[in-house]
Amino acid sequence: MDIKDKNIDGVTVITLTGSIDAMSAPKITEFIQNQIANGNIKLVVDMHGVDYTSSAGLRVLLGAIKETRTQGGDMRLAAVQPDVLKVLKLSGFINILKMFDDQDAAVASFA
Repeated sequence: MDIKDKNIDGVTVITLTGSIDAMSAPKITEFIQNQIANGNIKLVVDMHGVDYTSSAGLRVLLGAIKETRTQGGDMRLAAVQPDVLKVLKLSGFINILKMFDDQDAAVASFA
């Protein structure tokens, strides 16, 4: 799992590459929690490079959504791949997450 971040207009964009599973979930959770602890509560998770997520990945996303919203922010997903989108649909996550076709649209949604 590769994790990169950048700031665009006050929004923290986190780009993930690889699979989100029980092995990578703790690393991603720690990274996102550090972002939130540093006051970055407007998050976009760019998932164009994520080809798989397990239930551990869903827990990561749910925890991040709850924490950002508790602090007055939010988290959006960008460029979700078909296999991952299928998991999000089956789990009902599409009802609680805002998803966008690309990173730019997700960042713009915070304006």
